[in-house]
Amino acid sequence: MKLSIAIADKHALPSAFVVYRGFEECIPKAAALGFDGVELALRRADEIDINKLQNLLENNGLEVSCISTGQVFADGGLMLTHENREKREQVKAIFKEFIDLAENFGKMVNIGRVRGQIGNRTIQYVENLFVEVARELCEYALLKDVTLILEPVNRYEIDFINNVEEGVQLMKKVGMTNMMLMPDVFHMNIEDKNIGFELAKHIKYIKYIHIADSNRLAPGQGHTNFQEIFDNLVQAGYDGWISAEIFPKPNPDIAAKQTADFLLPLIKEYNKKRLNYN
Repeated sequence: MKLSIAIADKHALPSAFVVYRGFEECIPKAAALGFDGVELALRRADEIDINKLQNLLENNGLEVSCISTGQVFADGGLMLTHENREKREQVKAIFKEFIDLAENFGKMVNIGRVRGQIGNRTIQYVENLFVEVARELCEYALLKDVTLILEPVNRYEIDFINNVEEGVQLMKKVGMTNMMLMPDVFHMNIEDKNIGFELAKHIKYIKYIHIADSNRLAPGQGHTNFQEIFDNLVQAGYDGWISAEIFPKPNPDIAAKQTADFLLPLIKEYNKKRLNYN
């Protein structure tokens, strides 16, 4: 298991849900705290200077864990299931550029709220739109060895795919080997009966996990039972990334340090246990 933290460009939208802003300043900070990687929270792929990013990663011994796309939805409500075909084509073009970037940085692209809302439409109509668009993107991504990871989001933020089981069923309808799940324990705390159990139950579909405490603060600042989650994951054989997507409170540096101080010892013990299970 490896630990990542979400970072956006310093000019990102105010609504960007990240701990840090500014790649050049914050990638070295993440490395100094002991993180293994960074999650790039982007609105467009051209926010990244590829050469600068490569140098930053190499100089600080970090990897990109994945590319997250919440800002695409926040930017004018763009959705993969928009009723307007031109809008859908616009979002697909944005995602294909993310996939091109992920080919060399992270190999994964997240699908969160950008999948869209049901609203006053039927769920079957929205599902059909999603499956059509997702298959096209997966086929494009397959050529580049990139996986799309669908993130269930709680009912207070979206009305389409709220829990892990719903995510699994939709992923099966897409029917592509490079469509996987990205559970977020904050959303699971609202929507799923038992976080650790549900993660273990669906482990073969899970590629990446977002971490936050029950109050969306750094792990250790709420009431989420991370030991129980980790115990279930180690028994299930999870060997992927966990990534901190939390409020930058009381400020980004403290939130990042709280995350590293709390999780790194647990991850060290987790990886020892995995060796024993193997």
